[in-house]
Amino acid sequence: MLTRVLPPVAIWGYRTVGNSWRYTAPNAHILTELNRTGQPVVGAFLHQRTIQLLHYFSSPERGRWILMCSQSRDGELMTKIEEGLGFRVARGSSGKGGARALVEMIKAQREDRGLHSCLAIDGSRGPRGVAQLGVITLAQKTGSLVLPVAASTNDCWVWQKSWDRAVVPKWGANIHVDLGEPFAVPPKLDAEALEALRLKMETGLIAQHRALDARTGFRDSQPMQSTSPDP
Repeated sequence: MLTRVLPPVAIWGYRTVGNSWRYTAPNAHILTELNRTGQPVVGAFLHQRTIQLLHYFSSPERGRWILMCSQSRDGELMTKIEEGLGFRVARGSSGKGGARALVEMIKAQREDRGLHSCLAIDGSRGPRGVAQLGVITLAQKTGSLVLPVAASTNDCWVWQKSWDRAVVPKWGANIHVDLGEPFAVPPKLDAEALEALRLKMETGLIAQHRALDARTGFRDSQPMQSTSPDP
């Protein structure tokens, strides 16, 4: 019974709180233009900022999206919430089923050129702020552009026990969203070029968040990046 009752309540709760948030996105026109021209993208973001971004991208005018969500018990509830917000969801993570979910996302975008995808660059288990290859692979296999996305608010709590130190906006939070310059991924890359692009994406997105955090006043007691594997 709980599995039937909890998801609708969670969706209602998230939408209710999310509707109280006020978003500022000065360069939202970047995504508007991409949608107008039919150019698919892979949104690249930090896992820590997921809660802020889900509500923003659930608006129909920001396009249709496929996401990846873990196969864990918590992931089951999160999947129901994301589907309730209008997203398509592939189940998997860096720990289990990730390759299969990535193939599902690639297939979905190849079959539907109006569908966008998004992945946290640091995956579902971290290390925090350290880019993995999922975003690059997805863009490479689908011909999508990578769209770096940052979000920041000072009206929030930090979930200190989560591996990513998830940022949870408070009721009525002012959230700033920054869309970076989209970039293409060549269809073929050798190991050296692949690592260079991975590092460029990682350092660029971290710098994008640091600049945005400086504007909003958000501070965390721990660094945005962790080089230690999470337990």
